[in-house]
Order: sequence, then C-alpha cells, then structure tokens
Amino acid sequence: MIERMHLAILREVDRQGSLTAAASVLCLTQSALSHAMKKLEQALGTDIWLREGRGLRLTQAGRYLLEVANRLLPQLDRAEERLRQYAQGERGTLRIGMECHPCYQWLLKVVSPYLARWPDVDVDVRQKFQFGGIGALFGYEIDLLVTPDPLYKPGLRFEPVFDYEQVLVVSRHHALASATHVEPEQLGREVLISYPVETDRLDIYNQFLQPAGISPKRHKVIETTDIMLQMVASGRGVAALPRWLVQEYVGKMEVVPIRLGPTGIAKQIFLGAREAEIGIDYLRAFIDLARQPLSTAIEPSS
Repeated sequence: MIERMHLAILREVDRQGSLTAAASVLCLTQSALSHAMKKLEQALGTDIWLREGRGLRLTQAGRYLLEVANRLLPQLDRAEERLRQYAQGERGTLRIGMECHPCYQWLLKVVSPYLARWPDVDVDVRQKFQFGGIGALFGYEIDLLVTPDPLYKPGLRFEPVFDYEQVLVVSRHHALASATHVEPEQLGREVLISYPVETDRLDIYNQFLQPAGISPKRHKVIETTDIMLQMVASGRGVAALPRWLVQEYVGKMEVVPIRLGPTGIAKQIFLGAREAEIGIDYLRAFIDLARQPLSTAIEPSS
C-alpha cells in the first residue's frame, strides 16, 4: 500500500515547499505526483495534506508519514549503497560524525594508518554535529560517532577508545602560569574562551565552575583551535582543552596547560555505532585501531 515513492514524494514536497518543485526534483509531472498521492489517500482512507491557498498543510496523518519517510528513506538509501558496494567488490564508506571540536585533530591520527590498512574503504568525516550525533546514527546519516559525552540508547553501543585530561590553558606570561593547579574562584576574574557549545555541555562549567557557584568575568566563543590559542597566548583570555591537544601547541605558542583542581578532570573519547553493525569488519577495525597509542604527542599526561 505505502510505497517508497510515496515517502519520497512526501519528503521532497516538505523540502521543496511545493508540488511543482518536488515533481521537478523527482523527475515526475505534477499531475503524476498528485495522482500517486491521491490514490494513497484513497487507499488509507485519510487525507495526507490539505490545500490552503497555493500551499499545502500536512494533516496529522501526513505529519506522521513524513516522520516515517525521514526515518526510513536514509536507511533504504544506505542499504542500496552498501549492496552496490558489495556487488562491485568494495567494502564501502565509513562515515564518521564529530560531536567534539578538538577531537578532529585526534581523529586525523587514526584515519591515516586506517586508510593504509584498509585500502578498499573510504572515510568520510562530517563535523556538522554539535550535539545531534545520536539522531544522525539512528537516521543512518553516519556509521560512527566521535564524542566525549555518550548518550546510551537502545540500539546503540559506545566504546571508550582514548583517555585524556581536560586542562586550563593560559598565556605563558599569565599570573597563573606557574601554578600546579587552579581553583574555580581563580577564574572569576578571567575571560573564558570556548568553542560554540552550550555552556551546560562544557566540562569547565558543569564539572568545575558551576559546582562552586562561580562564573567567569566574560565568556567568549571562537570556532577554531588555532585562533583560540592565539587569543590565549596574547593574554586575551583562558580556555579549557584536552591536555594532549595543548601539548602539540606548547612549543609553537606561548601557552601553558594547568590542571583544573587538585585532581584534574578526567575524560574519555568514545566511538558510538549502531549495535547491529558493530561487528562489521572494517568498522570494528577502526574502533580497535583508535584504542591503540598513536604517538607520544597525543598520550594524556599525568
């Protein structure tokens, strides 16, 4: 009764905003598109959408069917792609989503040896996921999610692959540069620089400042690591980053890592995948490779 074309029409009308534009994208005539959906409505016994002037408004049934389309069509597309790859003797493409800004530089150190070991697997890294990676896994947009903050859901599995310490980064000329560690109260007078992430997802806030009831003097957002550390080196603020990442810049910039609190903040990088696919050989190999020490440049310092 419900065919893939019905779902594709519904999704494309939602994307394009009109029957005419959707028909063009799907290489159909508008009359053929309308006829297909009218037959579906008659078979289901309910309207999918209602006309309002020149536009369309989805009914409750239509909104539900659109949710089904957005969930199922990516899975079908992915299944067809993987079967085509099998038919051509390829292993496929490993699509990796990033929920962690600084993790990209860590990931590059894993991707290089992985590509050398798996020449018949392509790697596609997508950095657009701030904290929407779970939906991307469920929606078959990605195959692996790199995150320091896993959300355990039925059907997904997260495995820790790398331990690190979150530290404060200050200019070498900062008054705190020689300290063995910092307390939350010492940051009340500082400009805190971070990636564009909600403060309740930043470790410096939820594990250090907020429990002590402290707020920084000002919070500034910068997207790129290089610019962030240049701002820190010039005394424009302080930042919180993984120690392994900071160590890569210590010899290049006038910056110093300092422990957050007397015991520090311990973190892990996790790789998440759909549970049904965790055993795929080239996906499993990536997770296993990510667990191996890559170089002293990224090993966490004590």
